[in-house]
Amino acid sequence: MCNFCCKFARKFDVNTFMTTIILLIILAVAVVIFGFWLIQYSTFRNEEKKRQWELKRESQKTISPIRLRAYERLALLLERTKPEHMLMELQQKEPDAFRTWTVMQVQQYLLQTIRAEFDHNQSQQVYVSEEVWDLLINARDQTAAFVISIASQIPPQADVQTYAKALITAYASNGVTPTDKALEELKNEAKSIM
Repeated sequence: MCNFCCKFARKFDVNTFMTTIILLIILAVAVVIFGFWLIQYSTFRNEEKKRQWELKRESQKTISPIRLRAYERLALLLERTKPEHMLMELQQKEPDAFRTWTVMQVQQYLLQTIRAEFDHNQSQQVYVSEEVWDLLINARDQTAAFVISIASQIPPQADVQTYAKALITAYASNGVTPTDKALEELKNEAKSIM
């Protein structure tokens, strides 16, 4: 019986040894394959990041000038919707307006000008931050409310000169207006991309 045990033990040791060697070889091959895959994956990811960066850099060359033009257009929009500018435009377009129009007609003209300027530049919001766009909308709404408020304070029989003077005087004495605040933030944001 002892002889059988020795043979079995030798056979068992050889089989165990062979199994261990095979498992170690399989493990080594798996580690090499995993290492190779990891290197390839890392290289691929680095190449992908590099391609993305190149695409972003190329698109910045195209988008930056477009964004700057959008900032310029929005700054112009804010300047054009200031009451003094709109009144000067009215006087240039309609030289007789200050003599023949009513306060209500001038008020409507100013409100239409504000609305038209914003409608014309609505698409520019994709190039500015949400905060700046909200300030622009607030400036539009506050300017329109201001135009209406001053018109409601003018006596019904008052002439357009009286309304225009009251509007410009009140706007100038208003301190930092929503338009000024929006313009300042717009400039700051534009500087940040240059």
